[in-house]
Amino acid sequence: MLAKYLTAGAAGSLLLAAVAFAAPPTISESQLQGNAWRTSKVVGLNVYNDKNETVGSINELLMDKSGNIKAAVLSVGGFLGMGAHYVAVPYDQLKFSTEPVAYTTSSNTGGTGGTGSSGSSGSTRPPGGGGAGGTTTTGSAAPPAKPNPWYPDHAVFNTTKDELKDMPEFKFANE
Repeated sequence: MLAKYLTAGAAGSLLLAAVAFAAPPTISESQLQGNAWRTSKVVGLNVYNDKNETVGSINELLMDKSGNIKAAVLSVGGFLGMGAHYVAVPYDQLKFSTEPVAYTTSSNTGGTGGTGSSGSSGSTRPPGGGGAGGTTTTGSAAPPAKPNPWYPDHAVFNTTKDELKDMPEFKFANE
């Protein structure tokens, strides 16, 4: 009888040990694609307001010790990185869009043609300035590309440039 108990105990211990030494659970790409964004791609996104005006860009994401993102540090103001300052905004107030910013305005200028510009978010802007002779360009961009499942095109934060500039500057400790 004692042999049965010892055999059952040994077998049970082996089963528990096998579970303890099993490989950790993994997540496949197909489980995440479309449901998760790469933070390395979110940092650097342009941030627009509800009027499609650029108000800044995401410089950093701040998370709590549980891994939940709590704030986004935006770079606002300045020109080509000079004179910009950082402000922290609640992450849950940012809205993300996978579609490029829509530009539907027309321009009628008589200068020599501009070539348009492309922001860091990768969305194509319509040509600015027109060609020689003052041609009119209507902002009908090429059909939008298929959205990337690993990151959004841009973020939207309902504010103005001046309101962001007036917010207290965020400074990273120990830098």
